Amino acid sequence: MEFCPKCGAVLIQKRKKDGCPRCNYSAKEKVKLKTSEKIEEKKEVITVSKANQQTLPIVGEKCKKCNHEKAYFWTVQTRAGDEAETKFFKCVKCDNTWREYR
Repeated sequence: MEFCPKCGAVLIQKRKKDGCPRCNYSAKEKVKLKTSEKIEEKKEVITVSKANQQTLPIVGEKCKKCNHEKAYFWTVQTRAGDEAETKFFKCVKCDNTWREYR
């Protein structure tokens, strides 16, 4: 497979004199190709993250440990696909975690 040195398109040559379908480049033309490119220094990327930094919805669910009225929740498919997912709760106040099966 050959590529056009001018625009990079795939050259499909039905006849020897056919040029590039995109830019009409022909082998008769001389194209100045860049022989070297300047590579810039890579800049250091800093990622700021916390392991427990999540955005979870808060619902009115009573914690069994501290009796606080609000908890985060999320769902996970822990059993077969045709069964209901498991709903997990985490207390906003004491971080106690429990689950509810449906």
